[in-house]
Amino acid sequence: MELRCSDRIPGYGSICKHQRITADIHINQGVGGTIHPSLFQLTNQNLKDMACNQTLSGLVRDCSPSMGGIVEALIANKEDVTEISASSDMISSITMASSAKFKRYAFARNTGSLSSNYTIDQTTGVRYVASDLVLVFNRMETAKRIEISALAQNDLVVIVKDANGKYWLLGKDEPVNATAGDGLTGTARADRNGYSITLQDNSREMPYEVDPSIIDALIG
Repeated sequence: MELRCSDRIPGYGSICKHQRITADIHINQGVGGTIHPSLFQLTNQNLKDMACNQTLSGLVRDCSPSMGGIVEALIANKEDVTEISASSDMISSITMASSAKFKRYAFARNTGSLSSNYTIDQTTGVRYVASDLVLVFNRMETAKRIEISALAQNDLVVIVKDANGKYWLLGKDEPVNATAGDGLTGTARADRNGYSITLQDNSREMPYEVDPSIIDALIG
């Protein structure tokens, strides 16, 4: 039965007085009193809503300069990353196995991108974020072909530096994997010749920012 604000429960009055009802339930449970069945429905729903809600803090207008795009990607094999720790909602440390390091991948300006999109289904409770990193490398050659093949095959962890100088982590929950890629020569002399690859991260949340002070020690 769906309860509305106009509904009344014998001995309790309007449903809108749910705070008093909840208190009465606890009192009656303690002394073995009789509780109207509808009160259980109301209280259980209140508890469910409270458990799912997160605190809202609000956001002020940001007048800082901002630029789009990404400038580089740092990539490591997932098996070489032994621990990822977060503090104050920022990645504060990344522990590597033995002497393993992240490798730097540079690309032409205005070619790479990172996009994150929520998938939400209120009925099933499904909620996750798919983040797609597109990397483009100009000029087809053997060294790039070998590297693209390895990226397409391996389970990865990726740190992306955006044009605002911030670093973002992909692979916190699950490995990052390739979902698409190509190599092309182009047709006209002005066409691009090179490779591209798309790496995807599926996570419970948007990518976490990485503390910039830990970056230098991770690169080798």
